[in-house]
Amino acid sequence: MVMGFGSETKGWLWCALGVIGAAGTLGACGSDVSAPGFNDMTTTSATTGASGGAGGATPTGGATPTSVSSGAGGQGAEAATGSTASGGTIGGDRPVNVHVPPGYDPNTPSPLLILLHGYSANGDLQEFYLDLSKEADERGYLFATPSGLKDKQGLNFWNATDACCNLNDINVDDATYLRRVIDDIRAVFNIDDRRVYLAGHSNGGFMAHRMACDHADIVAGIASLAGATHNDADDCKPSEPVAVLNIHGSLDAVIWYGGGSLFGDEYPGVETTSKRWASYNGCSSTADETPANMNIEALLLGKETTVKRYDIGCDPGGVVEHWRIRGGSHLPAFNASFRKRVFDFFDAHSKP
Repeated sequence: MVMGFGSETKGWLWCALGVIGAAGTLGACGSDVSAPGFNDMTTTSATTGASGGAGGATPTGGATPTSVSSGAGGQGAEAATGSTASGGTIGGDRPVNVHVPPGYDPNTPSPLLILLHGYSANGDLQEFYLDLSKEADERGYLFATPSGLKDKQGLNFWNATDACCNLNDINVDDATYLRRVIDDIRAVFNIDDRRVYLAGHSNGGFMAHRMACDHADIVAGIASLAGATHNDADDCKPSEPVAVLNIHGSLDAVIWYGGGSLFGDEYPGVETTSKRWASYNGCSSTADETPANMNIEALLLGKETTVKRYDIGCDPGGVVEHWRIRGGSHLPAFNASFRKRVFDFFDAHSKP
C-alpha cells in the first residue's frame, strides 16, 4: 500500500501532533506544513519467510517476526511485530512494530530507541514529523513507535505526569506498559542493555521524563522536545543517572518555555527541568554555556539554538543538555542536522 501526503493531509498532521488548545481541544492550525524536515512516507507490507528480520537475520530467542514492512522513511528497512519468548506479541494488546535496521545482526547487541508521540497523535504520525528512522537505520538502532490509549475524546495520550495528559483520569500505567514493550523487544531482538533510549514530543516528552524517573535502571538516556518533568521534584526518584536532553522553543505557545499549567495542573519550565535532572544526576548546578550555537530549525535564520550543558561532577552516565530554540514554536521545522545531533547525543551517552 502506498500513501501519498498532499498539503491538506500534511496540514492536518501539523495540527494533530500534540497541539492542545486552551479549551482542551486541538489548536487551530494552517494547512501548509511542507517545510523542510517533512518527507513523504511510503509503506509496503509482506509476510516473512523463515529467515525473519531485516536482511535475512533471525531475531534472538528463536522467534520470527510475524509481519514485515518497510520503514516510515521509505528506505527499505524493515519493521516487525514479533512474537516474544513467551509466545505473546510485542506490547501485548497494544501491539508495537519494531523498525529493524538493514544491517541488523542477531549476534551483535543493537541500541534501541523508543519514540513517544504527542497528545492526539500516534506513533506513525510522530515518526512522520520527526523522521528519525533513516538516522536509526544508518546508526544501527532498533526503533519502535508505540501509541498511547485513546481518551474519551478519541485522542491518543500518555499518562505521564499530573499536568500531561490524562485528561479523563483513565486508569492506565503507561510507564509499566512501556517497560513491558522494552522487555518484549529484548525477548525477540538482541538489544544492548546499556543503550536503551526514549525520545518524545510534547505529551511524549513528558512521558520520556516519566520513564527516566520510574525506570532509570533500563533507560540510558532521553530526548524531550517540548516536554517537562513532574512539577513536584519529589515525584521523580531515579534509581541511577540518566542522560537527559531537553529541547524547547522559546516561543512555544502550548508547553511554555518557562513553565505553566494545563487545566489547572502545573508543570515546570525547561530550565527548572534541566537543573532538576542535573541534581538527580549529581552534576554541578552551574551549566557550561560555551558550546557553539547550532542551526537545527529550517525556518529560523542563523544558528538559532543555544546549548547549556551540565557535565561537571556528574555521576557516570548522568550528563544533562538543554537546547533552547530562539523563536522556536511547539512544532519546529527541523533540518537534517537536528536528527544527527540527537543521535550524536545518544551515541555519546550509554550506561556505564
